[in-house]
Amino acid sequence: MGLFDFLKKKGDAPIAGAGARPRHDNPLAAGPVTRLALDTEAERERQREIARATAAKIDEIELEMTSAIFDDDAWSGRRPPAAAVSRTIGAAGTASTDQNTDMLLGPDDLPDAAATPSSALVVEEAAILYANDQLDAAALLLRTSVREPGGAGERLPWWMLFDLYQIMGQGGEFESIAIDYASHFETSPPTYHPFAETARALTGPALDDQFSGAVPTASLSGRLDGDDDARAQLARAQAASPSPLVRFEFQAITEVTPPGCALLLEALQALRKAGRELVLVGADHLVAVLRPMLAIGDRGTGAAPWLLLLELLLLTNREKDFEETAMDYCVTFEVSPPSFEAPPHSAVSLAAVGVAQGAAAGDRFLLPAVIQGSSGALLAAIADHVADRPALVLDGSRLARIDYAAATALAAQLRTLAQDGREVVLRDLNHLAAALLRLLGVGEQVRLYAHKY
Repeated sequence: MGLFDFLKKKGDAPIAGAGARPRHDNPLAAGPVTRLALDTEAERERQREIARATAAKIDEIELEMTSAIFDDDAWSGRRPPAAAVSRTIGAAGTASTDQNTDMLLGPDDLPDAAATPSSALVVEEAAILYANDQLDAAALLLRTSVREPGGAGERLPWWMLFDLYQIMGQGGEFESIAIDYASHFETSPPTYHPFAETARALTGPALDDQFSGAVPTASLSGRLDGDDDARAQLARAQAASPSPLVRFEFQAITEVTPPGCALLLEALQALRKAGRELVLVGADHLVAVLRPMLAIGDRGTGAAPWLLLLELLLLTNREKDFEETAMDYCVTFEVSPPSFEAPPHSAVSLAAVGVAQGAAAGDRFLLPAVIQGSSGALLAAIADHVADRPALVLDGSRLARIDYAAATALAAQLRTLAQDGREVVLRDLNHLAAALLRLLGVGEQVRLYAHKY
C-alpha cells in the first residue's frame, strides 16, 4: 500500500463506535433508538473518547510524515536554483506565452542548479567517466549510488542512470531501475525511449554524416485562419531542408477556423508522409482549442477541425484518444472511421513554455548525437549561425555523448558568446551532458536545461 493510499483513507469511513448517532429517518442508521442502561451508555462514551484519541494520534503521525516528505527538495523533482542563477533569470525577463522559442524563465522551470553536496561527488565522477567514454563504469558508479541508503534520496543520480541506460540501449536495466525508482519515490516511473540516433552514431558509420544546424520552425499565434503569414510559415517549414526535424509551435494560438485547420492539416500530413520528424510545442494546447468546436452530430464546422484533431492524436501516438474521436467523427459524418496507423516517427510533444527577450523564431541549433575531439566544424557552424542573432538556443535533444575535449572547447565558445552580450541557452540536454558542462563552469553564464523525468 503506497503512502498516499494510506493518507487518503483517513476519513473515508467513520471509526466504528466513534460519535455514531441514531437517526429516526434512516432505517440503515446506527441502530434503533432504545433506552440504554447507564453502564452501557458510559461504555459507549468511553469508546468514543478512545476513538477521538486515536484519530488525533493519526493526525499527528500524518503531519510528521508529510512534513518530512515535502521538506525534502528531491520530492519536487528539481533542485532550487542558486541565488546567482535566480538573479540572472530575473534580469532577463518574466514568464510569458512563448511565441518564439522555449527559453524558460518561469518559476516552475528554472535552469538546473548544481548537484546537492550529498551527491555532488558521484555526479561529477559519473560525468567525467561519461566524457571519457567509460559508460559501463559510469553506470556501475551510479547504480551503486542509488542503491546505497545515504544516496537513494537524491534524484539526479537516478536521472543520470536513466539517461545512460537509454544511451547504451539497455532497456532491461532501465526497466529494473525504473521499478526501484517508482517504489522509492512513490511516483510514476520514466518510460524507456532509447536515443534514436545514438546506437548508430556510437557503433555505426563515421560521424561525418550527422546533422547539426538550424531547425525549420513554424510559430503560429493568435487566430489561425489560413492568412498569408500562416501560409508563409507553413511553407517555410515544408521547404526542402537538410534538417531531419521540423518544429511547430502552437502554444500561442487562441482561435482556429476551418480554413486554418485545413491549411495546418495539409502541412502536417505532407511532412508525415515524407518521413520527416516533428516537434510539436503546445500540441495539448491546440487539442484543447479544437475540442470545443466539435460536437457529435454537428457538421457545421466541416470535417477539417475533426481531421486536424485526429492528425494531432496520431502524431503524438495517443491511440485510445484517436479511436474514440474517430468513432465520434464516423457518427457525425456517416463515414467509415479513420484507422490508427502509427507514424514512422512519433512526434515529440512539448508543453507550452515561457520566453526570454531577444530570441527569434527558428533560432534553435540542433546538436548532433555525438561530439568528440576538437569539433572545429561544429563550433564554426554555431558561430555562423549566431553571427547576426542576439540569442543562441542549442537543442541537445539528440545529443547522446560529448567527450571531455569537445565539451571544453564548446564551453569556451559559449562563455565567449555570453560575454559578448548574447543570451545563450542549452535545451533538452541529457543529465550527464548537463552535469559535465556545469562541471566545466558553463552554468555560470549560460542557462542549462536538462530534459525532465
